Amino acid sequence: IQSMLRTELPAMFDGVKVAAVAAVLYVIVRCLNLKSTAAPPEITCQDTMLGRFLLKSCPMLTKEYIPPLLWGKSGHLQTVLYGKVGRVNTPAPSGVRVFLPMPDGATATFDVFEALGNHSSGDDVTMVICPGIGNHSEKKYIRTFVDHSQRRGYRCAVLNHLGALPNVALTSPRMFTYGCTWEFAAMVGHIRRAFPGTLLVVVGFSLGGNIVCKFLGESRSNQDRVLCCVSVCQGYSALRAQETFLQWDQFRRIYNFVLADKMKKLILSHRSSLFSGNSSCVCDGDLSRLCAATSLMQIDDSVMRKFHGYSSLKEYYEKDSCAHYIHNVAVPLLLVNSSDDPLVHRSLLAVPRTLAEKMPNVMFVLTQHGGHMGFFEGAVLLPHPLTWMDKVIVEYVDAICRWEEPRPGYEKSTQRRQTSAKAAAVSPLC
Repeated sequence: IQSMLRTELPAMFDGVKVAAVAAVLYVIVRCLNLKSTAAPPEITCQDTMLGRFLLKSCPMLTKEYIPPLLWGKSGHLQTVLYGKVGRVNTPAPSGVRVFLPMPDGATATFDVFEALGNHSSGDDVTMVICPGIGNHSEKKYIRTFVDHSQRRGYRCAVLNHLGALPNVALTSPRMFTYGCTWEFAAMVGHIRRAFPGTLLVVVGFSLGGNIVCKFLGESRSNQDRVLCCVSVCQGYSALRAQETFLQWDQFRRIYNFVLADKMKKLILSHRSSLFSGNSSCVCDGDLSRLCAATSLMQIDDSVMRKFHGYSSLKEYYEKDSCAHYIHNVAVPLLLVNSSDDPLVHRSLLAVPRTLAEKMPNVMFVLTQHGGHMGFFEGAVLLPHPLTWMDKVIVEYVDAICRWEEPRPGYEKSTQRRQTSAKAAAVSPLC
């Protein structure tokens, strides 16, 4: 018997080791989604002349998006790497910061980065960019995108969300909110006055995508001289998005907690401006509820909605969501999302898909991989400095700039401005 045990036990232990290794490999394969294959984006749009032109002129929309082999197929790792690193080998574009006083005493700030060469169309084109939640022009993903756009002949103006810049104090008891377009409108108005011959390209990332689509849909005049709009990784409906943020599916509740903690720290860094003085709309009780908050919804209810006098959280979310305005956008509109974005539930994507099915100016692009604002590309392990997102936005905008093929010289810019303004004025609104 002892002899049999001496021969069978090592074999048993070897079997356990093999099973343990197999289990670990299985978990790794599942967590990294290694069995998933690269695929072209899923595109929803009407069969129009513009749509066919864009698909022909933008090869990145029809070819496979290939993320880094070892980790790029995990939406969580794409999202976490974007959140922790931003981008690799980040450039440092040089710009000029502009301070604009607002009617309520707030001070809007944005940075202007001049183009590093002429645009291929011969036009003067300015990208007006709205970053994600609590972000600004100094964030690495913004710097990378701005540098790439500058090199392709675009001037860039980047909004710094109110209260987001480090070491810049608030001048009124108000911060940026989910859908307030005041600061973005002020920046666009300044650019139009400072560069009267420029055409505009509107770009929004995550929360910024909600703001820019809402801004364009609020008024037809906001679309004057706008060539197109691009929105990346937004959720479209704040009320539905916050409901899904309370779910544990795809660890959204954990992401919610992390984002709430960052937002809480940002608000508390401006405690003296927001929670003191007779003009403040928030009180000590709101401060206590803020400190105890563990979700963005709790922060929005205790503080954020009160900056604009909303009586309830539901009213705040409904009035500030672009889903109620985006159907009024008449200029070409590119909406980009990722299927494995852990922050944006798939149910929210019914909004852009339905819009693209009904409106001839809308194209909805859904990638299989990319996470939330990741979209890293690379061979095996190390990602490239430029992401798929950076390149596809500029490629799309380049195509839009070539679309009308107007006359050369000054008449070209004049004709383009007139055409853009005419489109915004006469296009039917849903």
